[in-house]
Amino acid sequence: MTTKTKFSSYCINGIAEGCKHCIQGKKLVLFITGKCSRNCEYCSLSNLRKNKDDVWANERKSRSIKEIIKEVEESNADSAGITGGDPLLKIDRTIKYAKALKDKFGEKFHIHIYLPTNLITEDKIKRLSEVVDEIRIHPGFLRNAEKAEEDIEKIKLASKIIGKKNLGIEMPMFPDKEKEMLDFILSVKDYIDFVNLNELESSETNLDYITSKYKLKEGGYIIDCSKEAGIKLLEDLEKENVKLKVHLCTAETKNNYQYANRLKIHNILPYGYKTKEGTVIYLTSEDKTLADKYPRETYYDKDKERVILSEELAKKLLNDYKIKKTEEFPTFDRIIVEEEYLN
Repeated sequence: MTTKTKFSSYCINGIAEGCKHCIQGKKLVLFITGKCSRNCEYCSLSNLRKNKDDVWANERKSRSIKEIIKEVEESNADSAGITGGDPLLKIDRTIKYAKALKDKFGEKFHIHIYLPTNLITEDKIKRLSEVVDEIRIHPGFLRNAEKAEEDIEKIKLASKIIGKKNLGIEMPMFPDKEKEMLDFILSVKDYIDFVNLNELESSETNLDYITSKYKLKEGGYIIDCSKEAGIKLLEDLEKENVKLKVHLCTAETKNNYQYANRLKIHNILPYGYKTKEGTVIYLTSEDKTLADKYPRETYYDKDKERVILSEELAKKLLNDYKIKKTEEFPTFDRIIVEEEYLN
C-alpha cells in the first residue's frame, strides 16, 4: 500500500537505509566534483558547483580530508552521501575520501554514492564496494531512450558485484515519463533493492530547459504534477506486486525534514541558542575589548570578528555598548537571516 510518511514523502515497502539517515539530517553531503560525464539538461546544480572540479562537504568548500572530517564532527553526521557531478570521473579521490571516513568513524558510518551509468566498469564497482555501503545509479534513458539497454547491463554488473540489497536507482520524477520509468523499473527489479524518486525542481542552471517543457507550481520552483506522477508510479508498481522499496522524496521532505533536521543537530558557538527552526540567535558586540574584560561570559568569533555575549552580560551592557541580535544558520556558511541592534 502506498503510504504517506510522517516526513511528507510517499513509499511502498519502506525506504532505503541511506534515506533513513538523510531524513534525520545525519547525512553529510560529500560533493566530489562538479565535472560530469553526462551533463543532463535537467541537472539542478548551482553555478557555484556545476562543471567546477571542487570538493564540498555540505556548505564547506574542502581542500583536505581534515576539513571534511571537521564538517562531519560539526554537523554531527553519522553517515555520508557521495555525489557530483560524476564521482567516477575522480575515482581515486572518491575512494580516498570514502576510506578516510570509514577509517575515522568506523564501519557503521554509512556511505551511499550516486553514479551515472556512463563510466561504470567492473573494476570501479569492485573498488567502490570496499568502501561504500550503498550504490544509487542514475540511468541515462531519461535523456536518451536508446541508453536503456546499456543502463540495464550496467545495473546487472553492479548488482553482481555489490549485491542486490546494496543497490538501487535514483531518478527525478518527470510528470510526462511515468510510463517509461515504470517499464524501466520493471526491467531491473530483479537486480536492485530500492528505487528513490525525487520531486522535480528547477534551479538557476536548468530553469530555461525546465520551463520550456514543464509548468512550475504557482510562485515556486517545483514542477507541477511531478509529485502526482510519482504517487501514480508507486501505485502502478504496487499493482505489479513489485517488492522493491520505492520512495518518492518530495521538495517538502528535503526542506522541512532533511535540511531542517540537519540544522537542528549542527553544533553552534558558545552563548548562542537555537530557534525551533534550527537557526541560531547570537547577541554580539563589535568591541573586541569585551572578550578580555569578560572572558567567562564571552566568546570571540574570529571568523566574523565579533564578540558573542552571554544573555546576562548583554543585558548588563545594553546602556554602555552597542549590542546586536543576529539570527543565522549554524552551517559553515553561516548565512544571516536577520539582524538588528537592541539599543
